[in-house]
Amino acid sequence: MSQYAYVALTGAGQKVGGELEAENEAAALRVLEEKALFPVTVTVKGAQRTARARRGKGVRTRDVGTMYGQLADLIGSGVPLLRALDTLVKSTPNQNLVVILREIRNSVADGKSLNESMRQFPDLFPTLHTSMVQAGERASMLQTVLMSLSGFLERLDELRSKVLGAMIYPALLVVVGLSVMVGALIFFVPKFEPLLASVPQSLPTKAIFAMSVVVRSYWYVVAILLVCGIAALWTTLKTESSKRLMEHWRLKIPVVGTALRMVAITRFCRILGTMLANGVPLLQALHIAKGATGSTLMADRITEAAESVREGKSLTAPLANGGLFPEQVLAMLSVAEESNQLEKVLLQISDTVERRTNRQVDQAVRLVEPLILCVVAAAIGFLALGLLLPIFTMASSLGKK
Repeated sequence: MSQYAYVALTGAGQKVGGELEAENEAAALRVLEEKALFPVTVTVKGAQRTARARRGKGVRTRDVGTMYGQLADLIGSGVPLLRALDTLVKSTPNQNLVVILREIRNSVADGKSLNESMRQFPDLFPTLHTSMVQAGERASMLQTVLMSLSGFLERLDELRSKVLGAMIYPALLVVVGLSVMVGALIFFVPKFEPLLASVPQSLPTKAIFAMSVVVRSYWYVVAILLVCGIAALWTTLKTESSKRLMEHWRLKIPVVGTALRMVAITRFCRILGTMLANGVPLLQALHIAKGATGSTLMADRITEAAESVREGKSLTAPLANGGLFPEQVLAMLSVAEESNQLEKVLLQISDTVERRTNRQVDQAVRLVEPLILCVVAAAIGFLALGLLLPIFTMASSLGKK
């Protein structure tokens, strides 16, 4: 059932509006006719929410993972798919997701499979999800696939939350440092200009006074240049060559580069292992995992590995090119490939690498925090030096007299 909002005319020509529940638009029109109303407009309630959800707006990864887990529990309890979807529509708190679930339910009621109904919303349900659901439907193991997806999304959300949470304090340091500097240039430095006008000024002092004038008098020029610079940098980084170059240098940063590489390896191993464990063919799973790692360089290695598998060769050998995968991981993959236990070993690797990644993230944060503190301290020290040097010069001159 869907909710419809309508505007209609009565027999006397009076305009009325309201809401009603019906299977589809034709059924809604029949209901209005039975009420002796002439329909003017009939629209699905929440159409705007549907458009937002189609773009992935308003629905978090955590919400989708919870929905998969609940659907798996209902199906495992013997509840038919349509009734299970009806239950989710009534119990899901996220209204954007409710609108999407209602459309999926109607599509399934029209005879489509669950994965076909989900493919209508590619931003909310990427190929990774729909391919696994399709494999689960074909192999009559939909409950297992949905539970795997729920666990996968939960782990992915935990990793993302950990990385973002670890960056809150360094970001706060940057904001506070910039605020102190800008505030000093606007309110504090101008009070020293008339006092130090007759004193010989050093290069730091001249630089501080010039920066203060620019910030106070030409802030709009600075803002325009900053916006244009960010836009130009953003446009440049959109090109494929720039992405590769930036990632190449990013992976060379001590500790931070290792952490980023480990995150990409964790995604690859978990995604590929989860799909293989749920019946997705290896070549299709490699194609999906390639786009889900978030690393352009690693995607190149996975493409080479897929070509190698298509030709009947080893999966591990192409992954060794470029030095992205550690030797220990490659050795485990090679043994798993020979023993035909690739999906099991991939999930074990993802768990191991994830624990190691957590330590790498902690180390990276511990390295970033003192670096930011040093930069902020250097900027404030430069400001203090620029103001104190002429004062010391003045005091020295007065002492000699």
